Amino acid sequence: MLNAQQKSLFLDIFKCFQKCREIISMSKSAILYITRNGMLEPLGQSQVLSYLRGLSSDYKITLISFEKPEDLADKTAVARVDADCKTHGIHWLPQRFMYKPKVIAPAWSMLVFLYLCLREVSRGNADIIHARSYLPTIVALVVNKLKGTPFIFDMRALWPEELITAGRIKRDSIMHKLLVRAERKCLARAATVVSLTHAAVVHLKKEYPQELQNQKISVISTCADLNRFVPISKRPNQPKVYSCLGTVLSGWFRLDWLAACFKVLAKREPDAQFEVITRDNPEIVRKAIGGDQDLQSRLKVYPLPSHEVHKAVQTQTASVMFFTDGLGKIGSAPTRMGEILGCGLPVIANAGIGDVAHIIERYRVGVLAKSSSDADMNQALDELEILMQDPELARRCRYAAEVVFSLENGIEAYRAVYQKILDAKSTKQRQVGK
Repeated sequence: MLNAQQKSLFLDIFKCFQKCREIISMSKSAILYITRNGMLEPLGQSQVLSYLRGLSSDYKITLISFEKPEDLADKTAVARVDADCKTHGIHWLPQRFMYKPKVIAPAWSMLVFLYLCLREVSRGNADIIHARSYLPTIVALVVNKLKGTPFIFDMRALWPEELITAGRIKRDSIMHKLLVRAERKCLARAATVVSLTHAAVVHLKKEYPQELQNQKISVISTCADLNRFVPISKRPNQPKVYSCLGTVLSGWFRLDWLAACFKVLAKREPDAQFEVITRDNPEIVRKAIGGDQDLQSRLKVYPLPSHEVHKAVQTQTASVMFFTDGLGKIGSAPTRMGEILGCGLPVIANAGIGDVAHIIERYRVGVLAKSSSDADMNQALDELEILMQDPELARRCRYAAEVVFSLENGIEAYRAVYQKILDAKSTKQRQVGK
């Protein structure tokens, strides 16, 4: 038992420690991160919180996100994310996501963003605004004009083109023209533009040569948690498992190609099993894949919490990912690809999706299907069969994941982006002071 003097000493030490933490926190530059993605979703976990945990040691971070009502209903998950943020000193301000009305809901979220951003700027919590995707960046642009706060346009693909590809808007419609105008202004006024792919940068420089003439552009791919998504030393003694990971009902996924691939595989390999790990409606996915009773009996469609997905991937053989191509997807870098490769598995994909084809061909970590026809699928699967006989395949897959999708590399890249903006801001303030 401690006596009164010892208790007092320990209390003083604890208070001193707390005070030191406060002083260190006050000396950190403040980052305001804004996103319409939820931290309770797999995407928010892997593509936002994973980065912010690593950056929190150097920056004071405030995070504004929009959480879906069904996710907020899971109190355990909310408490877990809240505790995670507090552990890393991240001030999380979750807002409720609205699905409808279609036009009013995103407009309302922008107003909420604007109010909260202006409030955090006035409180000194935003030396930089890091805006993920288009609508948050438009808000950051307004704040920049009102307060002068520099912002990062973290594009996360070419959204206007994605909306056209998904059939949500029409090219040259009023909405499309408004989005392109906003894109132009955000690209020109951002302190830095972040693109997921090199392919998107080439397109943007052709489309906006004047706005991007002197603009700083960084290519930072999506990250995978390669501490979890790792190869296992001994694969289970089970039939081959061909999988698909993530949403397939987004309007950007080629579900008909997935169905064609699974049907051809089912004929080629009578013992093979099929899995679709997704939060999408299982019945709709099953119906879309179709096939005979034999395929359906070998098909599993189910969701998993984000922290358990890697366990399922590790037991699989190869993973299938087909997306609509064209301008709408050249800015995309599928997170699922990094997670699959991280587990040492090859991918079956199609060209025209960001840097996917380049990665597959450069590192020899998968095959590309030319179409959904039986002939083209069989050709791709013949190539996969040969590829999987290579004893170095798993090592190459892991290496490609570490080079392209490393969380540590991504954190360092964002840290460099932040520091350049802060240095430029400091230089400008000194010049104004003179």
